[in-house]
Amino acid sequence: MALARKSLSSGTLVGAYQLAEVIGKGGFSLIYLAHDLDSGAEVVIKEYMPKKLARRQRDGRVVPMAAEQALALHHGRRLFFQEVQALASLQHPSIVRVLDFFLANDTGYLVMPNERGRNLSAYLQQRRGGLSTTFLLDVFVPVLDALALMHAHAMVHLDVKPGNIHLRHGNQPLLLDLGAVHPLNRERARGSQVVTAGYSPVEQYFSRAELGPWTDVYAVGATIRACMERTTPPPALERNKQDTLVPACEALAGRYPRFLLEAVDWAMQMEAARRPHDASALLAWLRPQLERHRAELAEAGGDSRLVSAEAH
Repeated sequence: MALARKSLSSGTLVGAYQLAEVIGKGGFSLIYLAHDLDSGAEVVIKEYMPKKLARRQRDGRVVPMAAEQALALHHGRRLFFQEVQALASLQHPSIVRVLDFFLANDTGYLVMPNERGRNLSAYLQQRRGGLSTTFLLDVFVPVLDALALMHAHAMVHLDVKPGNIHLRHGNQPLLLDLGAVHPLNRERARGSQVVTAGYSPVEQYFSRAELGPWTDVYAVGATIRACMERTTPPPALERNKQDTLVPACEALAGRYPRFLLEAVDWAMQMEAARRPHDASALLAWLRPQLERHRAELAEAGGDSRLVSAEAH
């Protein structure tokens, strides 16, 4: 008998790891806290188990929900393995490290370090938005730099949102959810099952639409705006029918530097061709603006309104 999305029990051995507890569930995976039996280190393990395709047998094996889904599950598992292997080649302080990847229970397991810190989504709810300029720059400049590296290697994340940004000590960001990453040279990059209302641009809703680095750029802009405005932006499908979203340069004028509001509005353009082509293009525009901003602050002796309370 198969059990829908049942997690593995605490104490279960998977490869060289002993599972401790479930710490998260996503559309494509279950996430466990575990211990490396060789080193004794605490790690995080992501088990590939797509919610719409997979069930678990009592012996722990992951099987298709129905016979006609077997091919899709097998294909997804193979791509998951290949894509994580590709991503493991990227070295960046804001991209989660891949420690190990292996097959067991007829599915794939991704092993990552357990990074202490807090999730941006939970922190945003706690603070009720309105995060400072310094905080936003500390977090999103490194996130854009990490995405620029991915884009340079023909990869797109496709699920940038507050819930996929982890904040370590000093608000150093870590981009999570590698399972959503797609190499652009595969057919899977056209259309996607990964859609997060408010953060996914309109092209992600359509199976034949072309996705690319510009898709991640929209999501970054939407995430920054959510941090500013205390609420998730309206879904792109709603904006596509009737765009009632007031530009950030108008809605948030005076609360944040003009250049940062312009960056958000540029990133959140509905038409992909009107956005920065990739993260590096947005960064190239932002960097001289940041230098001028910092020089102005230094000349004025600093501005207490822009000092991040979150950094202390």
